[in-house]
Formats: sequence, C-alpha cells, structure tokens
Amino acid sequence: MRYKTIIIITLLIFTFFSSYGSILIPMDNSQSNHLKAYGIAFAALKEDIAVKWLLNYRGGSWLFPESYNIQSLCNIRGVTYETVNAADEVQIMAEIQASNMDVVMLEKEPKIAVYVPPSEEPWDDAVTLALTYAQIDYETLWDEDVLTGKLGEYDWLHLHHEDFTGQFGKFYASYRNAPWYKEEVKTNEEMAAKLGYKKVWQMKHAVTDKIKDFVQKGGFLFAMCAACDSYDVAQAAGNVDIVDQVFDGDGIYPNYQSKLNFDQCLAFENFQIITNPYQYEFSSIDASDYAELRGAEQDYFQLFDFSAKYDPVPTMLTQCHTNAVNGFLGQTTSFHKRFVKKSVIILGEVPGADEVKYLHGNYGKGTFTFYGGHDPEDYQHRIGDPETVLDMHKNSPGYRLILNNVLFPAAEKKKLKT
Repeated sequence: MRYKTIIIITLLIFTFFSSYGSILIPMDNSQSNHLKAYGIAFAALKEDIAVKWLLNYRGGSWLFPESYNIQSLCNIRGVTYETVNAADEVQIMAEIQASNMDVVMLEKEPKIAVYVPPSEEPWDDAVTLALTYAQIDYETLWDEDVLTGKLGEYDWLHLHHEDFTGQFGKFYASYRNAPWYKEEVKTNEEMAAKLGYKKVWQMKHAVTDKIKDFVQKGGFLFAMCAACDSYDVAQAAGNVDIVDQVFDGDGIYPNYQSKLNFDQCLAFENFQIITNPYQYEFSSIDASDYAELRGAEQDYFQLFDFSAKYDPVPTMLTQCHTNAVNGFLGQTTSFHKRFVKKSVIILGEVPGADEVKYLHGNYGKGTFTFYGGHDPEDYQHRIGDPETVLDMHKNSPGYRLILNNVLFPAAEKKKLKT
C-alpha cells in the first residue's frame, strides 16, 4: 500500500507540473507577425502581467504566465505563440543559463512621447507607424510642450526627421515656394515668437537643451534620420548663429566652426557644419552618399552580437531574427565612424565601410539611441510618397529594431544600469 501511495503521489505531482502552462511568443523565423508581438508584450504590462524577455533565445522571445487574455490577443492579432509546461520551461531556462542568453524581467509599461510638429502626417514617421501598427499607446508633443516642462511626464521620447538647427529641414533649394514649406516656416516662426525667441534656431537649440536634461535625469531618447545629426549640430553650436540669412534674416557668425563645443554633443565630435542653404545636408556626419552609390540591392548593415549576460542593454536593442538588415536612405542615412565618440556603443554598421547605422550611449542617468535612415521598408522615401503599409512588412527586421527601443525602458532597472 505504501509503495502504491508513493506512485500515486508522484503521478499527481508530475501531472500537476506537466499541466501547468506558460505562454511563449517566439521571435525567430517561426513568428507570423513580429511587429504586433511587441504590442502583446505592452498589453501584458498594461495588465500588470509579468513578462520575461528571453535575450538571444529564438530571436529574443517572451515568456508570459498562463493567461487566457494573452492567448486571445495573440489569436486576434495574428501573433504566433506556444504553450509550454513547467518541464519545458525548466529546459528553456537551462539552455539560457548554459548559453549566450539571459532573462530580463519587464517591470512596467513605459510612457511614450513622439516629438512631432502639428502639421506632420502620422504616416511620415516610421516610429508612429510602428507604434500604431503594434497597438502601443503614445502621445505627441512639440516645442511648447518641451519648453514648458511636459517632457518630464514621459519615460521615452522619439525624434525623427526634425531639424533642430532651425533651417526648416534644409528644403530651401527644392521647396521654398511650396505651400507646405511656407506653412512650416510660418508655424515655426509664430511658435518662436510666442515663446519669446527672436529666431527659430534659438528656440530649437533651447529645445535640444531640454531634451538633454530629460536624458540626464533618466529619460530614454530615440532618434532617427535628420534628428540624429541635427540634434548634435544644435548642441555643438549652442548660442552661435550657424543659419544663413535666407532662414533668419541675418548672416552666420564669423569663424563659427572654431566656436563649436563638441563636449555638448551626445554622440558625435569633430565634424564640419555645412551652412550652404542650397545643400541638403547639415554636416559631415552623414554618409548618405556612400549608401546611394551601393544602391538598394547591395545596401545592408550588420548587427553586432553582444554578451547577453554582461551587456544586456545593447543585447536588448539588437534582438532580431537576423543579424543582416536591409539598408534604407534618409536625409541622414548613416554616420561616418570617424565622427562617432569613443564612448558610444556601435550596435550596427555597414561591413567594410566607414559607416555606422545604429548606435547607443549613456548620458547622466539616461540613454540615447540613434538609428540612421527614414523608413526601414521604403528604401528611398520622398516627400509626398504614400504611406508604408506595415501589414505587408509584418516581419521587418528594420522595424523590429525600432520596437526594441520602445520596449527597452520596461526592463528591470538593475539591467539598465549595466
């Protein structure tokens, strides 16, 4: 009888643990919709459901406690998931422990802001496209919000093709007579006057100072396209006028290049500023010419492979189902490596070239990540081009990198401090 009792108890224990389930959302090539999967993780955080980010395990998968709501969301949104029992989970954790993998707990849903002018169309920004498609909540703000302190209400801020030098995107040569360009100039000049600035560039430089303060206090900054280099150009210039008279009515400061302070920059140093209003370029940082020479068929960049246990932050930012990502152009497509500060971590670069596509760094208590190019699934996006339909690119590696950055602030704080 005693022997039979032991067998029964053992079977009951085995049955209990075998039936206990977790939900695994794989992020390797078995995933049917990588982009919407990020929205599932955010939905779980919103409901205070614990989420484990399995770094380097099957493309950076997630593990959730058994939840009917999560399963239902996956089914509704077309996201692939698997149910795993306790024995399976033990095996997964053993594999993670023995390999270049790690587990990061996601603690809370970050509050997300996108810096965007009121006239900007939502589909002209890859991040707002990604957030909308993945069904992740965000709010928008602009210069007045930033300068009056509203930025402090958010955890994460995105900047896209904004021109922080006050030169209206350097579209003067091609579009100065276009109605949309005239409206953009008017809107910015009116905002500058309202906020007490004589020049638009003075307002924009002040905005970059506030954003830098946001990062210094622990904020997460993500920038793409022209925002990457125009931000650091504005920071280096400070109170120095580097704007031609066609933009602000007066001339550029004499010897402006020698007055630049690269210590104020987040990511770049020792670059040359381009002040010609007829040249569609802010500085020597951008390597767009190199990418254009390669052409779409030959343009790609390589993600670096980091140690998940010792370098969890860059590992989180590079989670993907491939380490070779198709390139894409922008006003600022990529960055000449020689102008990237030595303290900055390079996350992705063009093999065999002097080009950094994707970088990350720390400033104060916060971080910044710069990602060159405009739209990962529209190689040469032009003004007036139609919206990118992400349902046709649901497994986009380039867009995954954007969403890694959105999810990154949710990670447990001790991992973010490494």
